[in-house]
Amino acid sequence: MTEAATFSALLADEAATAHLMADLALLIGPGDVITLSGDLGAGKTTAARAMIRYLADDEELEVPSPTFTLAQSYDLPSFPLVHADLYRVSDASELEEIGLSPLPEATVVLMEWPERAGDMLPADRIDINFSHRPEHDTGARAAEVKGFGRGAAQVERLKSLRQFLEQAGFLAARRRRMAGDASIRSYARLLRDGESLILMNSPRRPDGPPVYDGKPYSAAVHLAEDVKPFVAIAGGLRAHGFSAPEIYHADLESGFLITEDFGSECFFEGDPPHPIPDRYETATDMLAALHGKTLPETLPLAPHADFRIPLFDTDALLVEIGLMAEWYLPDRGVTLTEVLRAEFLELWRELLETPAAAAKSWVLRDFHSPNLIWLEERAGIARVGLIDFQDAVLGPAAYDLVSLLQDARLDVPEQLELSLLSRYIKARREADANFDASAFAALYAIMSAQRNTRLLGTFARLNRRDGKPHYLRHQPRIWTYLTRSLAHPALAPIKAWYAAHVPPPAPSFTAS
Repeated sequence: MTEAATFSALLADEAATAHLMADLALLIGPGDVITLSGDLGAGKTTAARAMIRYLADDEELEVPSPTFTLAQSYDLPSFPLVHADLYRVSDASELEEIGLSPLPEATVVLMEWPERAGDMLPADRIDINFSHRPEHDTGARAAEVKGFGRGAAQVERLKSLRQFLEQAGFLAARRRRMAGDASIRSYARLLRDGESLILMNSPRRPDGPPVYDGKPYSAAVHLAEDVKPFVAIAGGLRAHGFSAPEIYHADLESGFLITEDFGSECFFEGDPPHPIPDRYETATDMLAALHGKTLPETLPLAPHADFRIPLFDTDALLVEIGLMAEWYLPDRGVTLTEVLRAEFLELWRELLETPAAAAKSWVLRDFHSPNLIWLEERAGIARVGLIDFQDAVLGPAAYDLVSLLQDARLDVPEQLELSLLSRYIKARREADANFDASAFAALYAIMSAQRNTRLLGTFARLNRRDGKPHYLRHQPRIWTYLTRSLAHPALAPIKAWYAAHVPPPAPSFTAS
């Protein structure tokens, strides 16, 4: 077993307890077990209630003590959680009766009075022992936090996070949960004296299996390995007049940032959501302005340190395309022979000669509705707030325009897409009389087919590997976009291959 990790925290009041539990909530996930020990009245239920309310983003949520029910379940936005109180358990064998032996899968378990579980406690867990500290104040408590097995790394990270917040002067700030994304990053709002800032927890990306010429997927396609690209790209965007968040405090090695809060004003509205056209127009104008600039390939990161933006090369694009064969096609009952797989990749390699020869710009990579914040108080293209660009690469300008106009998570009507594509081309031609509209239209179609091919595979992988089936509902929309792009004459060979070998998504999943 990994050596246990420990640290202590003095908690002056219930608010301090809530802050500690919110910080821990930022670092945990499905399958984690947290035990809460201490004498009667030491604060175990207070701590559990604080974590549950934080995860629910509901400070008024009714969280009764499970002393008599023994276990209370919560279906929270991030994951299910079970709050158990074993005070009335006389023998560990009773845990099976209340659904705690075996522990529920993909569920966080908060367990009070864990000593009643005996040797049924898992080897991977986090133990928190609360005790009174009346010498400091009548409401003061001490928390001794200890991590075992997998929990040891989480406790070490919790300790680092608390030190970062203390040094930045935000340890006493109120925390409010923010929704995460498909990555390992997590976020919280820090509220203090009427201001709101964003806390980003961005741990170093763990290496996957080295299956792409000796590299894990993330390295093969140039995804950010740590928080440093975010910091460098943010500075580069702001230096060129674009709205990336100001970074106020940073721990580049641990991966903690405190940044400007852009709020939550979206680029879409309604249910089901649909684009707000004038905001999409402004985002289109922002891309045209970005792509019209001469941009550096290397950006300052810290004193005596630079960050070089990676090239979105053909090999990386092919690895992304390969996700269709690896994940999507098997879901649809298709297994490619080696001959067909080679044919698939060779067709794409020939097609990708066009973007390889095209002028390069910054490709922010995920330039779509979840990552754009409307900043009403600003002017012009500065109203487009950018929040997710750490995976930026040097590549064809058309890629980000495809991300925006063929939004994977909401329907962009074809008429609006074509209108905005024309708007972009007009802006580029006004800035540069030599801009080739016809060549750009072909490039747009190629990058659309590449991106949507990758997304079909990515969402299949998120379902099957990561247990996130809700991404499958976007596949029919992605298929629609893919079909549009394959209609371009430049993609005729790929279109024919797809028609012969790629079935549409399962009809049981509908876009929403």
